[in-house]
Amino acid sequence: MKERSDALAVQNLLIMVDDEGDLGGEDNHLRQKAVENHYQWIHAAKIMGCHSIRVNAFGATDPSIFKASLIDGLSQLANYAAKEEINILIENHGLFSSNAQLISSIIKEINLPNLGTLPDFGNWCLSAQWGSTQDGSCLEMYDPYLGVETLLPYAKGVSAKAYNFHANGVHRNIDYEKMLLLVKTQNFNGHIGIEYEGTELSEADGIRATKKHLEDVWKKIWIS
Repeated sequence: MKERSDALAVQNLLIMVDDEGDLGGEDNHLRQKAVENHYQWIHAAKIMGCHSIRVNAFGATDPSIFKASLIDGLSQLANYAAKEEINILIENHGLFSSNAQLISSIIKEINLPNLGTLPDFGNWCLSAQWGSTQDGSCLEMYDPYLGVETLLPYAKGVSAKAYNFHANGVHRNIDYEKMLLLVKTQNFNGHIGIEYEGTELSEADGIRATKKHLEDVWKKIWIS
């Protein structure tokens, strides 16, 4: 992959890591195993020339136990990653991970420079893992704009989640202008990734539609 990306002048930025165990799990043994399961992805990111891996902040169901457990898991992982000059990023992915105030308090307490966030425009459902708000079935949702604003000071990447668009190319249920104004106001200077999860376009067309909408809105807010 590294040889192919180099040949095509593609820059690799981060690896999104799923299903390697709960970094905020209550069981000490299983949490340690989850931490160690992520080591291989840190080394892969280093080989690929990435700056970060994205991890999930899942674990205990009690908020105080979750916080203490995640502080332990993330501290171990971030300290290990620092030796390879790789960042560990938390993305809002539902349940406690979409409680931006809680996640920001954990990052503050750990206080390591290579621990940050990957704020996603979607994924703000507090009552379901992965946090999708696409189909309207979420029972409890964190305010998406407040969430992005709260996580942005620690962001080393931003994920522009997209579902479906109006005929004029404007996103239906995420206000991209409001989101990008938050990004601009906080002087974020990294990359904005595109993640299309809509149902009305093919994946490729959805990515192109999201890219165009991002570019249109970005031009608008810079002119204003």
